[in-house]
Amino acid sequence: MKKYLSVLLAALMVLTIMAGCGGGNGGNTSTPSNNPSTPADNGGSAPSGSEPLKVANVVNGNLGDKSFFDSCEAGLKKLQDDGVITYKTFELGATDADQPKWVSTLDELSADGSYDLIVCGTYQMDAILNDCAAKYPDQKYFIYDAEVAQPNVASITFKQNDLGYLVGTAAALMTTSSMEKINPEKVIGFVGGEDGPVINDFLTGFIQGAQAADPEVKIDTQYVGNFYDTGKGKEIANVMVNNKCDVIWGVAGGAGNGAAEAAAEKDIWFIGVDSDQEATFSANQPQMAAVTIFSGLKNCGDGIIYMMGKLKDGSIEWGKTTQLGIAEGGVGLTSGGNFAKLPDNIKKALDDVAPKVTSGEIKVDTAFDESFDIKGLRDSVRP
Repeated sequence: MKKYLSVLLAALMVLTIMAGCGGGNGGNTSTPSNNPSTPADNGGSAPSGSEPLKVANVVNGNLGDKSFFDSCEAGLKKLQDDGVITYKTFELGATDADQPKWVSTLDELSADGSYDLIVCGTYQMDAILNDCAAKYPDQKYFIYDAEVAQPNVASITFKQNDLGYLVGTAAALMTTSSMEKINPEKVIGFVGGEDGPVINDFLTGFIQGAQAADPEVKIDTQYVGNFYDTGKGKEIANVMVNNKCDVIWGVAGGAGNGAAEAAAEKDIWFIGVDSDQEATFSANQPQMAAVTIFSGLKNCGDGIIYMMGKLKDGSIEWGKTTQLGIAEGGVGLTSGGNFAKLPDNIKKALDDVAPKVTSGEIKVDTAFDESFDIKGLRDSVRP
């Protein structure tokens, strides 16, 4: 899968892996000294020889979301295909009733001691892992899209606010363009999973990018309340379309697929998230693939591969957080398929904006900043 800007930045990615990565934090600041994690030495790590490492993948949801969990699974599968690891995935369900299994399964796998590494993800797991990692100090863990400050945990976070800025730029220019499926109103939509810091970090960049591209664009933001209810996601998106929205970004895991269903039925544009949703829809849901103009990637699988390379070569820093952005290939846009339908001026705008976001010339706020008024920003741009 081609990723927007990945060709230009591949060399930087390789150099970064070889040199090692500095810390960050779940608040997505870039200053290593702001990292609240506990310093730890690099000894006692999982085996770094030629034998494949045994990995347990704990999914606090289900595969098939065509999004975040599938991205992690793809990264682990590639590592297994390359002979780096062997792994087993434990799908635990995403509902409130399933949550006790998240705790018990992580505890059982840790107590068993059969796995060199246990991988889990999302901010819904950080407190659970924090307790478990303290209880089993000899077990090693990766957590993605969250941060746990324990000396046997390596955390991976992503600059989803920077990704949001790119997506917002494109969406705003789409709704003001003469593309097919576009109506005269300047309204775009954001279907979020839960009203929390990670999802709102996507939203912050999305709003700021859209407003910078065209201050007249309005953004309709609604939350499903979870990451699995496709029916609610579809219902929300249908309301947005009735209110003249013609581009919707679904940032809600499996629930976001409901928004894609609505986009297909109403013949508007959908933007995917985390993985290449046009590609994943194409096999069994071609109508949804046809309206997915591109996807904003949070490359969880690539992040796992990145960190596994550091573990194997002995450069991993346990107890710290590695933050991946545009330059490291942690976030970006798909550039195949329907992306070609974007007008040249939108592609050029993305080419212009991306390096400015990476360099800091364009400063994107973050919802992890406790002083940042996400509610005020969200309300200021409602249709």
